[in-house]
Amino acid sequence: MLKELAVISGKGGTGKSSITAAFATMVNQNVVLADCDVDAANLHIIMEPEIELSEVYIAGEKAVIDYDKCSSCGVCQGYCRFNAISFFEGRYIIDEISCDGCKLCEKVCPSHAISMEKSDKSRMHSGTFRNGKMVYGRLEPGEENSGKLVAMVRSKCREIAKKEGIDTILIDSPPGIGCAVISSISGATNVLVVTEPSLSAMSDLDRTLQLLENYNIKKGVVINKYDLSQSVADKIINLCESKGIEIVGMIPFDREVVDAMVNRKSIVEWNPASIVSKEIISIWNKII
Repeated sequence: MLKELAVISGKGGTGKSSITAAFATMVNQNVVLADCDVDAANLHIIMEPEIELSEVYIAGEKAVIDYDKCSSCGVCQGYCRFNAISFFEGRYIIDEISCDGCKLCEKVCPSHAISMEKSDKSRMHSGTFRNGKMVYGRLEPGEENSGKLVAMVRSKCREIAKKEGIDTILIDSPPGIGCAVISSISGATNVLVVTEPSLSAMSDLDRTLQLLENYNIKKGVVINKYDLSQSVADKIINLCESKGIEIVGMIPFDREVVDAMVNRKSIVEWNPASIVSKEIISIWNKII
């Protein structure tokens, strides 16, 4: 049976990717690893996959001006509600990052000088890393619909898992509770929520657990760097107990986690005998 573990967090910086990297590089592990944080993908820096396939992701459309037809009438600027059109050095220009692709400027242009072009700079990459296969997406600045790219990454992971006979997919989700996160957890068999002992992280954890109430899915919470504030960690434990959510692990702060990342390794590769490594292995055994 195919198992899909999504590692999520309500906020960035909790250690979600570090823990996912550790899961993916445990001894004798063979997984398909998905970096679904497509707006800021970074797991490939540590895993250094050998890219075997890159696919274009069409994120939408952007408006462009044909200056051979443009009469510089300014009608387009008057109708644009995204402030994407400005007048600069004698002509109107469209900021592709601000452009929402609504097509209104194309419709109102009396000279028919504006057309829509597909936003095709984003990519999905797949290949082999040291413990299996990896898929990740990279959404270019200004391109949109990250949830759709996440769905594309996950679909590719399932295709590879079936082809290679791999029974575990690890998903490094984006932070937050938006559509990209929803896309990364929909259909998963397990969800691990990573938090840290700060009041902002606890607030975001509460929102994340509320989101997960809508999913019939096995879930657990890890408090990372719990010893930085034992009092807040205790509040998080009480919050989870009130919601019937299991705390599956308490990971202490350890500078070696940072050292491992600097050297492009996970903590279980860098120092498998460390307290952090042993706790992460214990968490894995509880949830999978």
